Amino acid sequence: MGARRDHRVLDIASQAGLSRATVDRVLHGREGVRPETIAQVNQAIAELERQREQVHLSGRTLILDLVMQTPERFALASRQALEAELWSLRPTVLRARSHLTEHSDPAAAAALLDGIGRKLSHGVILKAPDHPLVAEAVNRLADRGIPTVTFTTDVPRSRRAAYVGMDNVAAGSTAAYLITQRGGRSGSVLLTVSHSSFRGEGERGLGFRRTLSELAPRRTVHEVKDTDGLDESILVAVRGALALHPSINAVYSAGGGNLATLRAFEEVGVTPKVFIAHDLDGDNRGLLRTQKIFAVLHHDLRADMRRACRLVLQARGILPGRPGSIPSQVQVVTPYNEPVSIYDAAEL
Repeated sequence: MGARRDHRVLDIASQAGLSRATVDRVLHGREGVRPETIAQVNQAIAELERQREQVHLSGRTLILDLVMQTPERFALASRQALEAELWSLRPTVLRARSHLTEHSDPAAAAALLDGIGRKLSHGVILKAPDHPLVAEAVNRLADRGIPTVTFTTDVPRSRRAAYVGMDNVAAGSTAAYLITQRGGRSGSVLLTVSHSSFRGEGERGLGFRRTLSELAPRRTVHEVKDTDGLDESILVAVRGALALHPSINAVYSAGGGNLATLRAFEEVGVTPKVFIAHDLDGDNRGLLRTQKIFAVLHHDLRADMRRACRLVLQARGILPGRPGSIPSQVQVVTPYNEPVSIYDAAEL
């Protein structure tokens, strides 16, 4: 209850996208409130607590919506990076609302974006499938004057303001180079993709296949996809791939689920010669430090989120310049050059 008393009903209502009367009913425990509404208010309070320093600043306050369809490990890392960067936009005060789900669902993403459009929102950072339903919802947000910045995977046939993330084709090519240099030019490679509807992962696969065919034409690629990058579904899919293709001796994980992938290899008594992954989430940091994966292709989430926020402000005319898409620098991270994480920095 203490956290609830620390925030004005107006701030909680704005954060939750609800009326002040509804929030007041929740805070006073009155009957007739739906459980999902109570959960929405509790989430808003939790977000205000994490962003406490921003809430009490004076100045113009803008509400930013983070919408992500991605495994929890990456969604939480992204949310943390965004909240850590909110202070950098002072004197403009940005507050963030998070809408995170693990499953790829264009219809659900479109419905969520339409719901955001009906609330007070000043911009959206979006990771969702490249699908006509999503593109149309982004266009409807644009019609309402709400800019969208796509994050890590693009929806280019929409009126999004800009894309923030790495050059995914170049990242895939880098993975092919590393696998060839470390693992040789023979044997099969397992390519794991969380979902074929994500443009970014498709581009990674394109760059990977193209470069691998140039550097190691004898290597074949076997793809596992549409698992949503979740450990349970990845485990089943990789088991099947290894049963059908025992010559697999390398992995390029474009979509995550690496603990489960390695477990499937362990079950058949095989250790990949080389394993290339994406993003320094908690799972991959542990695997990198124990050298169970060879390298991680990483982009600085905090820098990307800072840029995404600035692009939203440019699209709204608050900062000078026109928003544009510039790829993030791809970093090849090994056990010997791991950058300090947000968690690590807090402990220093």
